[in-house]
Amino acid sequence: MTAAKPAKPVKPKPVTTLSADDARRMALRAQGFLGAPDRRAGVRGVLRRLGAVQLDTISVLARSHELIPYARLGAVGRPAVESAYWSGGHSFEYWSHAACILPVEEWPHFAFRRRAMRAKGHRWHRMEDREGSCAAVLDRLKADGPLTTSDLGGGRKGGEWWDWSETKIAVEWLLDTGEVVCTERRAWKRVYDLAERAIPDDLLHDDLSDAECMRRLVAQAGAALGVATRADLADYHRLKNEQVDAVIEASGLVPVEVAGWGKPAWADPAALAEAPRGRHRTTLLSPFDSLVWDRTRTARIFDFTHRLEAYVPRPKRIHGYFAMPLLAGGRLAGRVDPAREGSTLVARQVSLRDAKAVRPMAQALTEAARWVGCDSVRIERCDDAALRAALVAEVEVEAGA
Repeated sequence: MTAAKPAKPVKPKPVTTLSADDARRMALRAQGFLGAPDRRAGVRGVLRRLGAVQLDTISVLARSHELIPYARLGAVGRPAVESAYWSGGHSFEYWSHAACILPVEEWPHFAFRRRAMRAKGHRWHRMEDREGSCAAVLDRLKADGPLTTSDLGGGRKGGEWWDWSETKIAVEWLLDTGEVVCTERRAWKRVYDLAERAIPDDLLHDDLSDAECMRRLVAQAGAALGVATRADLADYHRLKNEQVDAVIEASGLVPVEVAGWGKPAWADPAALAEAPRGRHRTTLLSPFDSLVWDRTRTARIFDFTHRLEAYVPRPKRIHGYFAMPLLAGGRLAGRVDPAREGSTLVARQVSLRDAKAVRPMAQALTEAARWVGCDSVRIERCDDAALRAALVAEVEVEAGA
């Protein structure tokens, strides 16, 4: 019997044509960078709007999940950010674009991924006694939870970080398959609880079909991106292209053509309903911000090539360990590799697109310094000596403002 051929990519007839600038502004507005920020909705509003906020271990100015709302709302207190994410049962951690904080309302829509985990039978590690180890973890959580891995007995056997203990493998497997939920990060450790205790009753189910889960996640990605190609939509929650193809027509997204993109695209109808306008945010972006986490999309929309070099050997780095793009005037106008030395924010390496980016970079550095409790900014290296001198002078002006 001949295997069925995979469906061909959907090539819809576009309902309208957008300029590249139209698409860029739509993306900025969808991501919360164009127009007045919704301060009343705050951090939780940002999370609902984006649908996923990526977590990462790296902390330079702050951890990435803190930088996400800061970039959109300004200097929200860091304790308030953590409280907004983790208190009141508003969110949970699960696998989306990567390990992400997700609105609790999205729990049912990741049923497809939990089912896939169960069908696979393991993630990275295999347990010696799955039934006994999982039962022991569930019993402890039922009696004493919520608990960290340390509370449960420790995460490692004593070797490298990936040399997990049986308990760690068990609790992570239960997380993958939905019996356990990560309800909080405490000192960067996951805090686990029973799903039946942490997820509201009306959301605690895997009743939705894979197709309905995909439809919802594609629609949500489209709303968060404003306008997107199939690959953009797939990358947002790490779906497969064919999964997007199967549900795109039912997603509610509208086919459009974007000048210069050369690929079919879809737009959120709400994004098309009103021309994007308003004030642009000037800020530094985490490399894990959903505006720029897809490098191919970032290059297409902003003509800006960026990659995280934290895992590149130091001699081979071009822009630095944790280079943060500068968003100014709706464009990516440069980048800086920041560090902290006591109460000084150090710009270890700066690159600017042109002289127009000097003042926005000075503003962004000064605002970020104040947010993390620094009282001064020092510029070390810049790829243009003349622009460095101008930036140093502008930082002094900002400091005195």
